[in-house]
Amino acid sequence: MPYKLYPETARGKADHGWLNARHTFSFASWHDPEKIHFGVLRVLNDDRIAAGMGFGMHPHDNMEIITIPLSGSVRHRDSMGNEGTIGSGEIQVMSAGSGVTHSEFNASRTDELSLFQIWIFPDTKNVTPRYDQWDYSSKEKNNTWTTLISPQSVGEGSWIHQDVYMKTGRFDTAETLHIRTRGKGYGLFLMVIEGEINILDQSLGARDAMGIWDEDSISIQCAQASRLLLIDLPMNA
Repeated sequence: MPYKLYPETARGKADHGWLNARHTFSFASWHDPEKIHFGVLRVLNDDRIAAGMGFGMHPHDNMEIITIPLSGSVRHRDSMGNEGTIGSGEIQVMSAGSGVTHSEFNASRTDELSLFQIWIFPDTKNVTPRYDQWDYSSKEKNNTWTTLISPQSVGEGSWIHQDVYMKTGRFDTAETLHIRTRGKGYGLFLMVIEGEINILDQSLGARDAMGIWDEDSISIQCAQASRLLLIDLPMNA
């Protein structure tokens, strides 16, 4: 079974005082030629942002951007006229398309913000920019997957301009997960948010990740209570 490990200890690091970031893939000043992207997954940044701090207005284009707050809330504003906060249990989706500017700040003046920001190559360029925000907290249940992103035709969670499913789940220690995949041309990217799992005789702890491709199914054993992020995606970027 073809796979690639992305250990937490091998991630890129950036500490700007107000921002403590970890990069699974090459980003900004950190470059690793072996870690440019996995299929259509281009960026997975694990950011901790100090109280009241954040990123001022800046541009993006032709990228699908998903923000998942893990603790705390993001205050967002963009050139499409959207403004508000996104908290834990919600996701934010922005199709940058032909061009958009936005800002994102820690909404709290006292507490740190922890979030994942994920960038995915779109399947169509220069689309009209789009914004979405979705609360998935009421759908979360132990020992099952919650769909955050699916193709527009499927209608589960939110959607992006790409044939991607993104899911999260909390699983008990003794749980064994059997996952059907889409076979040749598709891959699974799995990150352990919290806990520990065993997959393909490899032990993965918090923030470790693995990419697997061209397979029909995989099995995961939870070694302790774990929270996982799973991205099912095309490999042809």
